[in-house]
Amino acid sequence: MNDTRSRQVVIAGAGVAGLTAALAFAERGYTVRVFEQAQRLEAAGAGIQLSPNATRVLRQLGALDLLLPVAVRPEAVVLKDAATLRELARVPLGQAAEARWGAPYLVAHRADLQSALTARVAEVPDIRLTTGARVSSVVAGSHGITATAEIDGKAIEAEGFLLVGADGVWSSMRGLVDSAKGSTSARSYFSGELAWRATILADSAAGQAFATIGATNCVTTFLHPGFHMVAYPVSKGDAFNLAAFTKGDRIAEGWSGNADAGILTGALRGTAAGLARLVEQAGPWTAWPIHTVDPQQSWTTPTGIALIGDAAHAMTPFAAQGAAMAIEDAATLADIIADLPTDPAQSLQIWEKLRRPRVARVARRGAVNRLAWHATGPVAIARNLFLRMRSSEKLAADLDWLYGWRAQKIIRR
Repeated sequence: MNDTRSRQVVIAGAGVAGLTAALAFAERGYTVRVFEQAQRLEAAGAGIQLSPNATRVLRQLGALDLLLPVAVRPEAVVLKDAATLRELARVPLGQAAEARWGAPYLVAHRADLQSALTARVAEVPDIRLTTGARVSSVVAGSHGITATAEIDGKAIEAEGFLLVGADGVWSSMRGLVDSAKGSTSARSYFSGELAWRATILADSAAGQAFATIGATNCVTTFLHPGFHMVAYPVSKGDAFNLAAFTKGDRIAEGWSGNADAGILTGALRGTAAGLARLVEQAGPWTAWPIHTVDPQQSWTTPTGIALIGDAAHAMTPFAAQGAAMAIEDAATLADIIADLPTDPAQSLQIWEKLRRPRVARVARRGAVNRLAWHATGPVAIARNLFLRMRSSEKLAADLDWLYGWRAQKIIRR
């Protein structure tokens, strides 16, 4: 293997996962080629929550300071009953989060995170980012990988010892891993859930409607049997991100699609008038289908391909950890590859073995959240009683395993 190939990483996808991976590998002394099929880096979605396990990594990679001026440090996560607007629970964030978990809890517009990562990548000479480039084929063997990217009808090749598939839930790189393992589960699966999003200005009628029913400096989740909605400030507090979740039929694959708004308004039956008014004034809403991937599929191949983020383990967003898991994936993959450089295949195997239990635990937490937030009848009564008896301190302690995470160190033998 020539020296260039032995020290170069090729990344397909320049979203949160791909750009974080580029920074993490460059920090470890590798050169990085990043190919992004979009002509421009446009962030999908609207708001994003970045818990301390994610911001700790962003700080280490030099991206956090670029994000902080436009992000918001919420004071708490607040759970409210959507019918009565009564507060059910509160988890302190703000300075308490930073003191407890060693890094800030932030909310931001996803485009602002993308911009911060892109700006940081531009500062690192060992990273070369090419947009409008679709990775069309990969040849992997004992001497490394050769990726071919199509740019304006022309093919260019990039060699390396590792290909990182960071191309999201509808990943084309996933098929390479599955075919290498003799599997046929490369496609994603519709979860049966729709997410509805809207961004409203703080000084708009909708923003004022939210201010009357929610804490404008917090992450507020409204709980109801038919849906739940999460709201929090973004863009330095000048706007609010609203994300509501309902059951629904499959719509076009992509980050947004056409869905009957009656699904959302129908789910609001029995909610407080102020919440219904907010949903009406915040429209039009954009819907997108929530897709997941088979949790049993492989993330790596012995020939030097690794999937990270949604390409590997897209999950429902009910733990607010999708971006955080992608960021953790990127940092830990670079660490393990660098710590065990003589055997990349073994490094990938170790990385996947270490990451799987944590990602699975996060997915289970999201499933429990979804069940609790949509509870009805006796289950809802039991939920409310549990939350009333659990102090804010204990609720925060319940999250230590998640927000206090730090990467494991590999001990060489």
